[in-house]
Amino acid sequence: MSLKQHRRTSARRSGRRASQAARRNSRPRPAAVLPAVNHPEPYVSVIIPAMNEARTIAAVIAEARGVHPRCEVIVIVNGSADNTAEIASSMGAKVISFTQPLGHDVGRSVGAEAARGEILLFTDGDLVIPAAELRPFVEAISGGEDVALNNYSGPVRSRFPHPVVLSKYALNIMLGRPDLQGYSLTAVPHALSRAALTAMGSASLSRPPLAYARAVLDGLKVKAVHKVPVGRMNAVRRKAEGKDPLQEVILRDHLEAVALLLARRGKRAGYGDAGRRREMVR
Repeated sequence: MSLKQHRRTSARRSGRRASQAARRNSRPRPAAVLPAVNHPEPYVSVIIPAMNEARTIAAVIAEARGVHPRCEVIVIVNGSADNTAEIASSMGAKVISFTQPLGHDVGRSVGAEAARGEILLFTDGDLVIPAAELRPFVEAISGGEDVALNNYSGPVRSRFPHPVVLSKYALNIMLGRPDLQGYSLTAVPHALSRAALTAMGSASLSRPPLAYARAVLDGLKVKAVHKVPVGRMNAVRRKAEGKDPLQEVILRDHLEAVALLLARRGKRAGYGDAGRRREMVR
C-alpha cells in the first residue's frame, strides 16, 4: 500500500470512529431515577389540591418530584369519587383525604399546614407542568425572594376583559405594584418561603388575593419569575345557567384584599386627594 492510500484509509477510519462517537453521544441517556417516596428532611414541599384527578395525578406528582432532590409531595384529595387518593399514595405522596369538597383553594391552606419544607410550591392536580417549568419558582425563593409568582395575567387581549383579570390589575395598582400587572397568587404555579408563610398565615391562602395583598403590604419580596400559560392548560368547565360561581368567589376575595388595604392605609389607600378642599363644600 502506498503512503497516499494508507493516509486515505486512516482518514476514513478516523472519520468512522468520530461519526460513531457522535451517534453515541447524541443518543438520549436514561434520566436519573427519582425516588418514589417523600424525602425525610424536605427542602421543598409541593402542595397539590386534587378532586377527581385520577387521569392526571400520577404525571403531576412525577413532575413535582423533579423540582429538587429533597422534595416532599402533599396531595389534598377532597370530594373525589374516583381513585385519585390511591394513585397518589402509590406514587409515594403524603395524601390528606376529605370525603367532602373543601371549596376553592382551601386545599392550599391544608397543605401548607402539613408542609415541612423551607420552600412551598403550589400547583394543581389537573395541570401536568414539566419539572423544568416548576424549578424557576423554587430557584427564585432559594435565591432570596419571598413570593415567586407566575407572570401569567390571563386573557388580556379580549375585546371585553375578563372581570378576574381586571380585578387583579386593579389590586396591583392600588397596592402600588403596577409592575406586577395581572399577576397574583390566584394563578399556579407559585412558591412561598417559610418566612412568607409565617407572615401571611396558612389560613389566608384559602383566599389567595387576600394573602397576596398581605404579602405586599408587609413588605415581603414579591416577584413574577416565570410564565406558565395555565389558562391554555385548564379544562373548560361547564357553567350552571351561564354563570361562573368560581368567578364570583374570586371577585369577592379581591374585595376582601381591598378591605385589608383600606384598613392598613386609610380610606384612600394611601393616595392623596389631589388638592381638593372638601371643607369649602357646604
